[in-house]
This record gives sequence, structure tokens and C-alpha cells, in this order.
Amino acid sequence: MPSVLDTLAEHSDNPSSFLALNSGNEYFRDDRFDGACAYRRSGRYVFQFGGPFTAPEHRARLLDSFVKETGPRLVAVQLQRADAELYAAHGFTVNQIGASYAVDLSRFTLRGSRFVRLRNKISRARRAGLEVAEVQHDDDCSELDRLDDTWLRDKGRHVKELRFLVGQRTGPLQRHRRLFVGRIDGTAVGYITYSPVYGSRPGWLHDLSRRLPDAPPGVMEALNATAMERFVADGADWLHFGFTPFTGLDDQHELPDASRTFTRFARLLADRGQAIYPAASQLEYKEKWAPHAVLPEYIAFLGRPRIGAVWRLLRATNAV
Repeated sequence: MPSVLDTLAEHSDNPSSFLALNSGNEYFRDDRFDGACAYRRSGRYVFQFGGPFTAPEHRARLLDSFVKETGPRLVAVQLQRADAELYAAHGFTVNQIGASYAVDLSRFTLRGSRFVRLRNKISRARRAGLEVAEVQHDDDCSELDRLDDTWLRDKGRHVKELRFLVGQRTGPLQRHRRLFVGRIDGTAVGYITYSPVYGSRPGWLHDLSRRLPDAPPGVMEALNATAMERFVADGADWLHFGFTPFTGLDDQHELPDASRTFTRFARLLADRGQAIYPAASQLEYKEKWAPHAVLPEYIAFLGRPRIGAVWRLLRATNAV
């Protein structure tokens, strides 16, 4: 049977699907066809990531098998619109929970008045001595471990590193990712990792970033601009900035049977939930790049939505 990675490359149209391979995830399979469902447990709940990864003609049957295996406390997150409609047809309550953002690299440019501030930040970092290099997966990255430790300490003793719905820098699949590191006077001050994206908008996913607290302004922008230039030269089609919860919420994206209660809850978190999840700062960074596509993403509850399930999801991501 093909590996989960091969299955994603063949069948996934979710720009964040590579995150299904994160350490700590489990996989459900049905021997009748090539496919997999990625998930992890938190408390009494099972959280599925990204829908059933399989050929279109098998998606409904794989979902049926997975539901029978997991029971009534199944919650699916980061579903695309086609997934959302499939889950709604199978009795799930489906609501928009956020959006993902992507730049068409064939139209990418930093020229023009709208990017003046972005160009200035990049120039400022380069004047400070920033040098950007792509690092290979088998290089010594111990300096980045120390950067991670400093970054996390600066966030405060109660803050934990996010997981599940974000990328990771280590593990056996790192050879499939790309890693760009920024250094000043030989010291790493920031990095960004990118994961492969398959499907109708293939390219790369900006999936994890870190910077030293005292790094000069513009470091992350300069890192990403360098990576985008490299991706364009390599012939990549899209750069995805990934999913941000509680952003891009719009009534026109909701399915007909969406829960009004959950809609109000999501809007409340969008307005006042910065302490729970830093959506506003993430969105500000992504919008700097003038994304060409904003894709709604969904959460699906088997039965009615439960606030307790949302709490357990936040626990699974280490957000609380």
C-alpha cells in the first residue's frame, strides 16, 4: 500500500495537507482502496485533519469507514469547501472557522506603491547585515534549536509551542521541506520552513517561522521574499501562507445548515480572541503579500457543535 506521503501527493487538494504527516498524528486506512485519514486524540474527542485523502470516487466511503471506527465524538478541521459539502451530506454540522491565503507566483512582484513599506522593511534588514541562505535537511541545525529556545522563552513561561495545525522543523520528512535561515554576523536570527503543496494550486506552504526577539525589523519579510524569488526561479506556481483561524469569516461561505450558534461563537473569537490565538498578527503578515486567493476553511462536528470540543481542539494545538 502506498505511503501516506504518496497518497497526499496523488490525491490531496488541501494546501496544508503535508501537515497531516506531523509527528504525533495517527492514520486510519481502509484496505479496499488507497487512502488515509489523519487524526489525533484529545480527551474524549478525535480530531481529523484535512478530510479523507483518497481518490474522489472513494472519499465518501472512506469517510463512512472512519466514522464507524471513531464514533460520535469526531471533529474534522481544516476542511476545504469540497470537504465541507461532503461532511454536511454525511450528517455533520459544518461551519467556516477561518481562511487560508495564497500568492500566485506567476504574478508575484514587489514593485509598485502598495509594497513600499514592505520593500523598506526588507531593505532595513539587509542594511543591518542580514544574509539569507537555504539550508539542507542534513546540515547541522543546532543553532536553530537554540533560536527556538530563545523564541519560546521570550513568549513567557505560560506559552507553549503550537502543534498539530502548524509545521515542524524536525523529523524524518524534513528532506521534503525547504528551510531558509537569516544570519547577521554569522548568527542565526530567524528562519522559515516551507512544505510541499499538491493539487490544483501546487507549490509551497509557509508553515513555520521563528525569529530572535531582538532581530531587526524586516528579517522575516526578507527571508520570505528571498524564498519567493527562489521558488519563482524553480518554476513553482503558488506560495501558500496557510490557515488562520477566525479570519475571513463571511456569511456567503457558510453552508445552508451551518450552526448559527457556532457562527456567533467564531465571530466572538475573531473579535476578542487574540489572547487565545494570535490571528490578527498572523493575518497582518499574510496580507502584506497581497494574496491572490483567500480560501475558506471549515470545521465539522458529527452531530451538533460542542464548545467542549473546541476547547479540546485548542488543547490539542497547545494554544491553551
